[in-house]
Amino acid sequence: MTRRLLARVRLVLLLALLSFSWPFVASAQVALEGDAPREYRVKAGDTLWGIADMYLQEPWLWQALWAANPQVENPDLIYPGDVLYLTYDASNTPRLSLRRGGEVKLKPGVRVTPLDLAIPLIGLDEIGAFLRRNRVLDRAEASFAPYILGSNKQNLLSAPGDVVVSRGDLVDQSGDANQMYGIYRLGQRFSDPLTGEVLGFEARVIGSAQRLESVTPNSDLTEFEVKAVNEEIRQGDRLLPMRERVLDAVYQPRAPEQTIQDGYMIAVEGGVSQIGSLNTVILNRGSREGIEVGHVLAIFQSGDTVYDNIANESVKLPDVRAGLLMVFEVFEKSSLAVVLKASRPLSVMDKVKNP
Repeated sequence: MTRRLLARVRLVLLLALLSFSWPFVASAQVALEGDAPREYRVKAGDTLWGIADMYLQEPWLWQALWAANPQVENPDLIYPGDVLYLTYDASNTPRLSLRRGGEVKLKPGVRVTPLDLAIPLIGLDEIGAFLRRNRVLDRAEASFAPYILGSNKQNLLSAPGDVVVSRGDLVDQSGDANQMYGIYRLGQRFSDPLTGEVLGFEARVIGSAQRLESVTPNSDLTEFEVKAVNEEIRQGDRLLPMRERVLDAVYQPRAPEQTIQDGYMIAVEGGVSQIGSLNTVILNRGSREGIEVGHVLAIFQSGDTVYDNIANESVKLPDVRAGLLMVFEVFEKSSLAVVLKASRPLSVMDKVKNP
């Protein structure tokens, strides 16, 4: 069967970057990059952010550039082979239009989800790797999660197939007696750099285990069969239900509606000192400060302090904009973000502000 809107590779480029209403988006002022191409043919492997960044100085204002295409059944779907081209309206406002590529014949096959088909905003495997490895827990989760007590061997150097015993109440909403659990080791404590408030704890995945049906009645002891091990399991490692994470390619990057104050990058995944593009960072701002998934924030580095020989005083120079990031997971007091652009080496404790 042939469909007009499917190109050679069924990858979807979703241009709905903003959650604002169309009237608001249409009124937004956009600034084109000086070398923005007049035409661009979409190809497999493109990312939405890469294309937006190629055209716009402020890529999250993509929809303000998009012109209605009545000849296209769904203008939010763009496929490899389609051509994007710049035009200008009567008021000399730039608009981006689309010319469809060729048709393609589909064959029966296994079911695939839209996430498998979508050209994502960024390479979602970068975020996915972090979410598979790490979690951020609040104080209660870190304190009361069940923990590894012992094993069916004399030590806890467990291998797949070994049985370990946990102690504590299991948090399991699935109702599945054989629920899979991640084995986590608590890592660094995240604190607000200004107030000292504890924002959460790093939980690093050590392995995974499956809950066994042979649970001792009326006991807080539970047996698990180890399924995978990344490093030695220790007494005190925590057990949490495995999260089935769906990394949505349909992010809606946008500037926060409210002013974000006193925001900092307080940690980086892997504990490295230098931060660059596609690194995952932890912010000291979360849902209680109005942070939402998709919020785009600018990264600033503190300006130097120089001595004014004429006025005989020290003067602090303005902060320097050094990059851009997007939030992809939000907790109450903190959030996770991916660095989309870095114009200079970034570091922990660089500031984040409205773009």
